[in-house]
This record gives sequence, structure tokens and C-alpha cells, in this order.
Amino acid sequence: MAEDEQKPPEEVPGPPVETRLKSPIRVPDRRGTRGPSEPGAARYQRDGDTPFALAGRVLSSRWRAMRERFSRDFMHRTLHIGVSARIFHPEAGAKGLLSKNLQYLEESIAQWVMSRDVLVFMIPTVNTNGLLHPSNITLRHYARHLDGLVLQGGADVAPQTYSEVPTRPEWSGDRARDVYELELLHEFVDAGKPVLGVCRGCQLINVAFGGTLYQDVATNVPEALAHVHDLYDAHRHAVRFPPGSSLGRMFSGVQRPIVNSIHHQAVKELGRDIRVEAYSDPDGIVEAIRYQRADFVMGLQWHPEFHRAGGTELLDCTPVLDEFLRAARETRL
Repeated sequence: MAEDEQKPPEEVPGPPVETRLKSPIRVPDRRGTRGPSEPGAARYQRDGDTPFALAGRVLSSRWRAMRERFSRDFMHRTLHIGVSARIFHPEAGAKGLLSKNLQYLEESIAQWVMSRDVLVFMIPTVNTNGLLHPSNITLRHYARHLDGLVLQGGADVAPQTYSEVPTRPEWSGDRARDVYELELLHEFVDAGKPVLGVCRGCQLINVAFGGTLYQDVATNVPEALAHVHDLYDAHRHAVRFPPGSSLGRMFSGVQRPIVNSIHHQAVKELGRDIRVEAYSDPDGIVEAIRYQRADFVMGLQWHPEFHRAGGTELLDCTPVLDEFLRAARETRL
């Protein structure tokens, strides 16, 4: 054999195979000493435990775990937000679909709310005395099962709703929608659910608590800025937040907030427990309000759904939406 050829390593002797296989596998003793009377009692046992006491404690522990899990899942369940319906009233002589009463959502308001990953449901008018399809469902059922309400914009609030008469026929408003939305608003407020009013919705909140409106800003306040224009949502002006307002706190870092302006009516006399959250600058027309006897009932005279999230040209109203949804989530507690 050559000298540089290596020898295989010698095998280290050990116990016979039979002995190794028969060696017991030792499991750590996880029992603790509870006392001199029970030197080997399990850790979850207590002195004087009976089978019934032990079973009761186990069931109680499992029930607590299930309850905590349910509460956690419930709080993280997707929010369900209701949006009031716009109402289309047919004109005399209309045919086809336009001869019917229609209820609908403006697309942008639904998409704005859904941008925070919540479900949106349009709340239709209800008629428990309907001749064709009577139902026992009321607006109270919607307030009970939904987490919050958005009052979207649309037709004028009827002067009749705040005990006035229209000074011009075209300012008569939509009395039928007023009745429906006022009931809806009060049901959600009574249920402790948050409400966010947009444009007409802002005006309706003020009227709901006894306030009044300017039927036409240009006529009633001739020195005011133009608050409606053919440019529609491209028309805009600045707003200012009074000291102590919640909007002022939300947007404390915004130097000169700019909002769109698409309204010819506006808040005149404030309703009871209504606080001004924003004024038009510089004419002082009320642009936002808040009902003080609820966690969150706020109205914005502008249309936040037409402001781009993260944009710098117009006020990004995402903080308002987030505050509204926070209040909605907290009603589940």
C-alpha cells in the first residue's frame, strides 16, 4: 500500500444497537409542585379543585377567548354607510322611464365614501301604505342596521320646510325629499349614528334643528361673492375656519383653504345647538356647520367628493371623511 494512501477512520465503539433502541425517550416533567399534599399537580390545577370546577374554568376561558375574537372581528368588519337618495320627479307628458319617479346616487359621492374601503348603500324612500307593494320596513330599520349616513346634494330645500314661502316659483324646492330626508336624519341622530351632509345636506341639517336659509344668496345678500356659476364644480372660493372649530383643528396647517362652490341657497339663521365650522372668505356666508349635541353631525356647503384626495389646489377633505368613519366605527362599541 502506498505511503500517501489514507486509512479509513477507526469506528468509535459505542453501546450495542439493541441497547440504543431500547433506551427510553425522556420527556421533560412539566408538572409543578403545588404543595406538600399534591407534589405532582399540573400547573393549571388549584388546591381543592373538583372536576366540575376545572371544567367550568376551562369553559369560561374559552368563552372569553371567543368573545374577544368576536369583538375584534366585529370592530374590523367593513363599515356600512347609507347615502340618501336624489329624487327625480317626472314632468307632465313624459314617456318611458322618464315618466317614473326615480331615486339615484351621484357617482362621485359614492366613490368618495368607498375610497376608504367601506360599503355604500343608497337608502330609498319608504312607503308602508303603498298600494302595489306595501312593506313594514321603515327608515328606522336603516338607521339601526347601517353605521352612518351621508346626505347628498341636489334640489333646493323647500322654503315651506322652514316656514317660509318661495319668493320665486323656481325656488320652491323639493318638499317630498325634505320630508324623507328629515325623517332619515332624525332616525340616525336618535340612533347615535354619525351624519355628514353635503351641500343641500348641510342646509337640511340646519333646517332640521330650527334654522332658516337664504332662498337665493345673490338676491338676499347682494354684496356676497358669486356662489354658483356656469363653471359648476370648477367655480371656487376661499373659506376660513373660526377659532375653536373642529375643521380648524383638522386643517390647522392649511394656509388658505379653497373649496368649490355650487349653491345658490345658504344657511341664514342657525338652528338650535348648531355651530359654524367655516365661513366663505371674505363675504362671511356660512360654509360648514356642526350639531353640538351629537358626536358627529356635520354639514359642508361645498362638495368634498369633487376635491382630489392628496391634491393641493382644493382642500383635501379626506380628514373629514376619516373623522366621520371613526365616529361610525365607534358606535359599535
